[in-house]
Amino acid sequence: MKIERIELREIRLPLVAPFETSFGRTTERRIIIVKAFSEGLIGWGECTVGEHPFYNHESTESCWMIIRDYVAPMVLGKEIESPEQIPQLTRLIRGNKMARAAVECAVWDLEARRQNKPLWQLLGGTQEVINCGVSIGLEDNDAAMIKKVEKEVSAGYQRIKIKIKPGRDYEMIKAIRKEFPEKTMSVDANSAYTLADADLLKKLDEFNLLMIEQPLAYDDIVDHAELQPQLKTSICLDESILSVDDARKALKLGACRIINVKLGRVSGHTEARKIQAYCYERNIPVWCGGMLEAGIGRAHNIAMSALPGFTLPGDVSASKRYWAEDIITPPVEVTPQGTIPRPTGVGIGYEVNEKRIEALTVKTEVIK
Repeated sequence: MKIERIELREIRLPLVAPFETSFGRTTERRIIIVKAFSEGLIGWGECTVGEHPFYNHESTESCWMIIRDYVAPMVLGKEIESPEQIPQLTRLIRGNKMARAAVECAVWDLEARRQNKPLWQLLGGTQEVINCGVSIGLEDNDAAMIKKVEKEVSAGYQRIKIKIKPGRDYEMIKAIRKEFPEKTMSVDANSAYTLADADLLKKLDEFNLLMIEQPLAYDDIVDHAELQPQLKTSICLDESILSVDDARKALKLGACRIINVKLGRVSGHTEARKIQAYCYERNIPVWCGGMLEAGIGRAHNIAMSALPGFTLPGDVSASKRYWAEDIITPPVEVTPQGTIPRPTGVGIGYEVNEKRIEALTVKTEVIK
């Protein structure tokens, strides 16, 4: 298979409600959609990068440039026997994993369509349903947070994840846990704390949380290894894990007991499968993290989450939580039991609504 051309589109998609983390508040997503063309077929990818370089060093603007000027030229016209070759073709690019992942994911979808298979099957997925949790952004007061949690619990989500930051942590979680004493719950700090906050983080043990996600620096493993033995609650690493080698080091040092896998963060399905396999062999649970994806990115997350070892509920929630109208049909829906059945269609398993994408497009470019 040879990739003949790659088309980039930037779409603007407003959220149905603002989403706040320790990085700030998001009301609209700027999303890069990637189309890879080969032999009359199209593969779809979505760049899950944030608008600003706050989650990692990448941004919407930087990813557009990296894909256009580097990733696409390295991939175009090459004889590709498997999507697993894409990381090798782009290996000279340091970092910029979300830009590289967007193209790699499009090629995986393309190959699944070429083989007339669902993407989850091509990846080696075995799970028939995806267990779903939900991530809840910060509100201005505890009452508003409790109301949001109540809505998602009623919707059937198996796990509730609450964003926290200094000043919006212990007392807020205490109030929520009082209202929902039995619900599986976790918190996500997005690197908002330091080892100086260890005593505060230890206090969270009383709430019987599933995990504390990335409490310390985004690029740290060593300090997390010092913090984890002080906590009863499991630490889950997110931003710190960019590769299977990072996962190996973190687990060897005892920096965490759980790992969050995000396709963009680890550069695509190839590296995600390596992390999944490494953890699965060692009985380390993994789960799929979310980046406010639209439908294409959400569909890729569902395919990845069918892999064995993705036992914890991931951030793969319904389209309607974020978008008045998604860019795929049907939209992603979650059952009352908090699950998503794996799709039966070829490729990502959902139809891409190209008319919707066209209406949302603010910029496009074709690389041949």
